[in-house]
Amino acid sequence: MAKKKILILVSGLAATGKSTLCKKLSSKLGIKYYSGGDALRKLAINLGFNPVGKRWWDTDEGIKFLNMRKNDPEFDKKVDEELKKIAEKESAVIDSWVLPWLYDDGFKVWLKASVDSRARRMQRRDKISFEEAAKIIMERDKKNYVLYYNLYGIRLGEDLSPFHLLLDTSNLNAETVFKIVLLTAKEYFRIK
Repeated sequence: MAKKKILILVSGLAATGKSTLCKKLSSKLGIKYYSGGDALRKLAINLGFNPVGKRWWDTDEGIKFLNMRKNDPEFDKKVDEELKKIAEKESAVIDSWVLPWLYDDGFKVWLKASVDSRARRMQRRDKISFEEAAKIIMERDKKNYVLYYNLYGIRLGEDLSPFHLLLDTSNLNAETVFKIVLLTAKEYFRIK
């Protein structure tokens, strides 16, 4: 008997817990995890950047790459096309800013959190001040809103119609978020 395809697409703004959740789901369900950020890093390497470390996106070089992306929509379109190909052919957990709007299939999760809680996460993760983390988050949010609206007409965080589950992670730890999403995904796919 063929194994049922399980496709979980997770989206949300920076520091809402997307990659942590995806890694846990991937491990528990025994399916691969793919990240749009990883694919963008590969493109950055091909252009001569050195995208090393979790904080790279927030460095001068990372922001320069983000600005290049803004001026050439082909960067993100290539990443999104690759993620769509993966979604089409195999079971996977995919962390992507916009794939839930671009691909019809799969169980789609939107993670949201307050700027304060996201800044606290980034502060702990990247060992920076709360003020610096909040500034980075607001700058990234603004640039990503513009980028994806210009590329696809998507209003991040506003049009949530593609999603099956909307989860505010502001006051939840990673384990609780994982348990909620896993339980809901199992119901969606009718798996035990």
